[in-house]
Amino acid sequence: MTRRVLILCTGNSCRSQMAEALWEKLAKGEWEAESAGSQPSGYVHPLAIRAMSELGIDISAGASKSLDQFRDQPFDLVVTVCDNAKESCPVFSGAKETLHWPFEDPADAVGTDDEKMSVFRQVRDQIKDRIQSYLNGEPTTQGPSGGD
Repeated sequence: MTRRVLILCTGNSCRSQMAEALWEKLAKGEWEAESAGSQPSGYVHPLAIRAMSELGIDISAGASKSLDQFRDQPFDLVVTVCDNAKESCPVFSGAKETLHWPFEDPADAVGTDDEKMSVFRQVRDQIKDRIQSYLNGEPTTQGPSGGD
């Protein structure tokens, strides 16, 4: 039976979008991944699309979704990928497990497009590593910097 994960963020434009696509790819059909935001931005960030395309994953048809559409659905796992989502998201009573994995918001990166792209790649790779560790059964409770 396929397990379900919901990845939550504030805007659902960068981190959670990348995590949804990475989870789907890395889980190889064993998980169904969804993502949503507490305050959906209404778009998927162009640099997130570009960062994922570098891995051969196309998220250009993705849409920013509200967590409201998932409230009454059962999930095996709910993961928040930003501190704002952890604070503003309701408890998903149907979730068997909830984890908080805070990642830097690449949309806040400043500088040239190349400098911003470097931040998107870094966050993408951190998310990928965290998901792979979880799928491998390794501990994943700490944030990317070693704490929350």
